[in-house]
Amino acid sequence: NRAEELKALAGAKRAVMDATGGGESLVYSTTSFLQLSGGEKASRVWLANFEVVNFLRRLAHAQQSTELFQLAGRISNAMQLAATAGNSDPLAKVKGLISDMIERLMNEAREEASHKAFCDKEYGETKQKLDELKYDIEKYTSKLDKAKSDSMTLKDEVATRQSETAKIIKSQAEADKLRKEEYKVYVQSAADLKQGLSGVRLALKILREYYSSQASLVQQTPDAPVVHSAAQGAGGGIIAMLEVIESDFGKSLASTEMTEDAAATAYQKLSMENKMAKKLKENDVEFKTKAAAGLDKEATELASDLDSTQTELDAVMEYSEKIRAMCEVKPETYEERAGRRRAEIEGL
Repeated sequence: NRAEELKALAGAKRAVMDATGGGESLVYSTTSFLQLSGGEKASRVWLANFEVVNFLRRLAHAQQSTELFQLAGRISNAMQLAATAGNSDPLAKVKGLISDMIERLMNEAREEASHKAFCDKEYGETKQKLDELKYDIEKYTSKLDKAKSDSMTLKDEVATRQSETAKIIKSQAEADKLRKEEYKVYVQSAADLKQGLSGVRLALKILREYYSSQASLVQQTPDAPVVHSAAQGAGGGIIAMLEVIESDFGKSLASTEMTEDAAATAYQKLSMENKMAKKLKENDVEFKTKAAAGLDKEATELASDLDSTQTELDAVMEYSEKIRAMCEVKPETYEERAGRRRAEIEGL
């Protein structure tokens, strides 16, 4: 990783500075270059090259760093080319290579810091959004279940009220039919009784008038010869019997009329009660039908909100997984990497 690379580069730079500081002035100074033979100068260059390159290769092997192996190769090639070309300061190329890599790693470190801030920000915002959406889903689900339950309850009550209303209508129809039949019987019975009573009364009138006239005639002409003698005793018995019949007919007529009045009153009372009960139940059906329709509309809107929220939650969860994959690819924490990097850079 970059921290190990920085550590290796720091060691390489120290090796170059510590191991070649004195030799560089001897090998690459103008005076020394003129005084030293070509063989001696080449030997010192190879020695410096060997120390730096081997140091980097040992670090690369220890850290298992491909880039350090590549850097060691580039340094070796650069020093060989410089020595072959007669470069007065081949170690400058080595220092440049190391400095370039340090600068690149520093840039990457800054990018990692920016990436860390981005990840922390996205983690926080995503978690907050997930919590909000989960809360909204629970809220919508609870409200939706309640709306459906309340709507179902109201619809059951409406069905019950409609059934009760149908029973009232049926009961009233039966009462209407029965009342018509009762009234028809009453009219016929009352007519028969009245007719019979009229006949009895007429018979009584005739008999009373006849026997009364016969009695008056006997009193007025007591010496006249008797042509016909009215049966006063038998006539009185017939009249008495007709009077009993008159009384019975009168009582029956009165009883029939009382029964009719009672039946009519009961019918009117039942009809009024049925009318009021029917009206109340119809009003209840109308109110609860509207309420159930309102709950159904609310349930539809809640279901739509729930679907939208669930879709949004799925999208946020998918984004959260992408952020997790992007930001948690390495088990090493940012603080650990940053701490080592600062220490290594300061050591350079």
